[in-house]
Amino acid sequence: MKAPWFLLTLFAGSSLVAQSVESEPPPGFTALFNGRDLEGWFGHGTEDPRKLFALSPEELAAHHESTMADVRTHWTVEDGELVNDGHGLYLTTKKNFRDFELLIDYRTVPGADSGIYLRGIPQVQIWDTTEAGGKWEIGAGKGSGGLWNNSPGAPGKDPSKHMDRPLGEWNVFRIRMIGERVTIHLNGERIVDDAILENYFDRAIPAFPEGPIQLQTHGGEIRWRNIFIREIPAEEANAALAEKEADGFTSLFDGETLEGWQGARDSYEAVDGAIVCKAGKGGTLYASDEYADFIFRFEFQLPPGGNNGIAIRAPLEGDPAWEAFEIQILDDTAAKYAGLQPYQFHGSIYGLVPAHRGFLRPVGEWNFQEIVCRGSRIQVILNGSKIVDSDVAAIDLSNHEGRIPKGVERRSGFVGFAGHSDPVRMRNVQIKRL
Repeated sequence: MKAPWFLLTLFAGSSLVAQSVESEPPPGFTALFNGRDLEGWFGHGTEDPRKLFALSPEELAAHHESTMADVRTHWTVEDGELVNDGHGLYLTTKKNFRDFELLIDYRTVPGADSGIYLRGIPQVQIWDTTEAGGKWEIGAGKGSGGLWNNSPGAPGKDPSKHMDRPLGEWNVFRIRMIGERVTIHLNGERIVDDAILENYFDRAIPAFPEGPIQLQTHGGEIRWRNIFIREIPAEEANAALAEKEADGFTSLFDGETLEGWQGARDSYEAVDGAIVCKAGKGGTLYASDEYADFIFRFEFQLPPGGNNGIAIRAPLEGDPAWEAFEIQILDDTAAKYAGLQPYQFHGSIYGLVPAHRGFLRPVGEWNFQEIVCRGSRIQVILNGSKIVDSDVAAIDLSNHEGRIPKGVERRSGFVGFAGHSDPVRMRNVQIKRL
């Protein structure tokens, strides 16, 4: 039987004490650095990784090779350690990662300033935290490990505790990233707790859904070792997201029947612990009570090209997409949907507010979604990343083309699933009144 994520995490935490230079990856982890050479890495700086994402495989391979002269000038391998002289391009994984847990040791020198980029985004800060290091005015005295490029005052920008060991000693990070949320342990102490990593390259959008790990070079020698990563599967990520702020939620689905639901009951069925829209059927299945301000939380699984929706604050009659709001549930990777309007893709407030794209898991995996309604503000959080955050009362509708959903005026109503003939599955359906 596979160990649950929290036991793997505990085991990983226990490895922080041993700090063996030639230690094997803990169970479930793989080595990003093989201890011998730079296989699997290339050079990159503080540049928007979308430039890399846009390259063809052939262009990307050529770019990787073109950076290696600089990398070999400034990076060496000594006794199983990666060594950088404080200059040159940052060592960057060729592989991109989505949700992950990263273990990494580092040791640096007086005056140095470095960091770890997550999915290509700066950064988990590393620096000389002594007064002599000369950077107390920008926060060095608070310690390493914060999300230093977050906005001033944002959660996680500064570590909650100074946990750096004296210069010359090895430090150990354990970093978990699910969606845009990051938790950081330094030398066995949690110093950042589930904080959002702001997207340094475009703060209007969430952290990229995937990207490389980068080891920054900046002003002084830094050594790295025991660089291990574990990709977090969807089931584990969903469980971790559900555990956060779980108090106050009420289950709307008993896992076996449609008791407590109304509306298009004949179009849905309970199968293997999920509410499933029957193929070729449609209509909206509503929960029995009305809600004003709430958090609606559930998991969903899309078939290829699958289409459904979430009715929010809807009346029991009419099309909820226009009589209230419908939040799209859609496999928008399907070729047949390539020509949709921006406000029709997954997570969008249909007809009104487009969602950020690219945050769905591969078709067939379970996704975790929350819809938060507070007054006129509506947020959609998909797999830990906020893809919609809109105050619908503040939208200028004077130049809006097409029909305006009546949800802009509604502040209460029913929630439910708006079927569109595809066998989309929903489970762990919960709601919390605010």
